[in-house]
Amino acid sequence: MVGNVLEIVDKLGRKEDKLIEILIELQNQSVYNYLSKDVIKEVAKLLDVSETKVYGIANFYSMLSTQKRGKHVIQICNSAPCYIKEGQHLVTIFEDILGIKIGEVTEDEMFSLEYTSCIGACDQAPAARIDEMIYGELDRSRVFNILATLRREETNE
Repeated sequence: MVGNVLEIVDKLGRKEDKLIEILIELQNQSVYNYLSKDVIKEVAKLLDVSETKVYGIANFYSMLSTQKRGKHVIQICNSAPCYIKEGQHLVTIFEDILGIKIGEVTEDEMFSLEYTSCIGACDQAPAARIDEMIYGELDRSRVFNILATLRREETNE
C-alpha cells in the first residue's frame, strides 16, 4: 500500500490542501475501507505535515475512518431529531439484523455500523446513511429490506 500512497499523492499533488482528497482516494482503494497507521504515517511524510494532523483529519470527517469497516458503511444519525423520533431503536434494529454492535464489522466484512452527526435528513427521522445514500423513516421491515437488497446486489456482481 505504501507504493500506492506515493502514486496517489503524486497524482493529486503534494500540497496540504489536497490532504482530504488524498485520504478519501486512499481509503477508497483500501481492502478494509479505512486508513491504516502506515498509510497515515506515509501521507504525513510525503506532505510534510505531522501525523497528528493527518490522524485528526481522518477522525474528524465521517466519510473517513481509521478503523476497519465493511464494504457498506452504515452510519446511524444520532442528532436530536432522530433520537426524539425513535432513533435509539434504530440502532437496536440494525444490531439485531446484522448481529453486530456499533463500531463492529459483520463476519463476512459486508457491513459496518457506526454513529455519525446529523446527516441532513431531520424531516425523515429516524434516518441512516449507507455508503452515500440516505434512508429515512426507517423501521425494522424497511431496514431488513434495504440490507437484503444490498446483499443480493453483492452476490450478483
